Amino acid sequence: MAVVDILVSFPTAWIDTKILLLSFIVFLLIFDQLKNRKPKNFPPGPTSLPLFGNFFNLDHKQLHIHLTKMSRKYGRIYSLQLGGTHFVVVNSYSLVKEALVDQAETFADRPPNAVFHKINKCQGIAFNNGYSWKQQRRFTLSTLKSFGIGKRNLESSITQEFDFLHQAIINMKGESFNPHFFINNAVSNIICSLVFGRRFEYTDKKFLTMLSLISRAIQLEGSVWAQLYNAFPHFMGLMPGPHQEMFSNFKQVEVFLNEEIEKHRAEWDPSSPRDYIDCYLSEIEKRRDDEEAGFNTEGLCYSVLDLFVAGTETTSTTLLWAFVFMMKYPEIQEKVQAEIDRVIGHSRQPSMADRPNMPYTDAVIHEVQRRGNIVPLNVPRMSTKETTLGGYSIPKGTQIIPNLTSVLFDETQWKSPHSFDPQNFLNNQGEFIRPDAFIPFSAGKRLCLGESLARMELFIFFTSLLQAFTFSPPAGSKSTLDFEFSVTLNPKPFKMNAIPRIESVSQKG
Repeated sequence: MAVVDILVSFPTAWIDTKILLLSFIVFLLIFDQLKNRKPKNFPPGPTSLPLFGNFFNLDHKQLHIHLTKMSRKYGRIYSLQLGGTHFVVVNSYSLVKEALVDQAETFADRPPNAVFHKINKCQGIAFNNGYSWKQQRRFTLSTLKSFGIGKRNLESSITQEFDFLHQAIINMKGESFNPHFFINNAVSNIICSLVFGRRFEYTDKKFLTMLSLISRAIQLEGSVWAQLYNAFPHFMGLMPGPHQEMFSNFKQVEVFLNEEIEKHRAEWDPSSPRDYIDCYLSEIEKRRDDEEAGFNTEGLCYSVLDLFVAGTETTSTTLLWAFVFMMKYPEIQEKVQAEIDRVIGHSRQPSMADRPNMPYTDAVIHEVQRRGNIVPLNVPRMSTKETTLGGYSIPKGTQIIPNLTSVLFDETQWKSPHSFDPQNFLNNQGEFIRPDAFIPFSAGKRLCLGESLARMELFIFFTSLLQAFTFSPPAGSKSTLDFEFSVTLNPKPFKMNAIPRIESVSQKG
């Protein structure tokens, strides 16, 4: 009898479970719709899926291109939903300027970011906010200026580093090589001289490993895995995948940086600071009663990490694109070399004093930055108060993506927006001009604090390299403009030949 009762009641129990499960799913869907309901007069956008939003609608391998194309359908300002978060994508120079410059204070904050909270607890400079960010940024700007950023005396460090780079290329003896780590090492050594007070040899295996770890971590930072982690941090934190490799890489870099900090602490003389770390150690002592400012050992590590990553990856990636474009357009390379030969000659190395007399070379460097599109989607911002943008309502706490791709390729701002054309930076008289829409370093309150250093590095390294070498693809191959999308837009790995043009200036000098 008991068995019969169970068999009779089984279908009813199964149906009750099914109804309960269905009710729970319906509840989740309704809750998701209510939670993610768009505010009144919010920018339009594509229809989103429950829970996942527009995640599966996007081309994550070339997201900058996809988001730019979407503006043709939804307008220059539109919205997306990723997981439970709404984003507003801002396209075109005029709208990006309206957000970052005209409303600089309103869009000065960084949004909450699960990836960066895991990496650096949103301390340091890049993803910090409020009072702590202002204090860290102010200190960093004044300290780096005191060590030469924005001043001519930093030139000697860059020209000396070029001597090491020049010799490393000469040592290849005409063989094809991948320039990535040569350039990464050279550029990194400039920021190392400011932060650590020393440079690292190109054969230093420990340092090369760290550069490799950073490059890989940044590549993963812009991947679909990092985007998934940001959308579903609790779930993805339990899952294996490349995002775990990213976190591991940053942890290993932290170990390296903390070792350098401890070496500095052991040798620290407050009366004679050698570099950024020494100055920060002094600031920790001065600001012990101001905990909100965030000057502590952990803050030092994360600030150095920000400087190291920002001071290496963007400039070295720009120089890699310069190689690609010079190989792709040898006639432009020849014109640059002709101007270098005419203005500088072969008896001395280039200096910043030469730049005003080299409009074509300056235009080519700027066109490499524009066309290379190094940070294609900028870094997200967040509204600190309710505002309007492009005629739409933007609630407080809304995340925006200032799409720099749409600015650097804005058809209303550039003579030849989709070609590699130095004429974008030259007037009819052949004089250098800098259009307002040239903002590869972003704009407003979060303008890259290393812009002046990067501009100096790019000019001296680029002119020195083309003074010494002619670059070409290996025999039987062609240079391509293929890229790998991430936080930075990198050319796909390539090899090149460097043909010496002259005996090195340093040898003649």
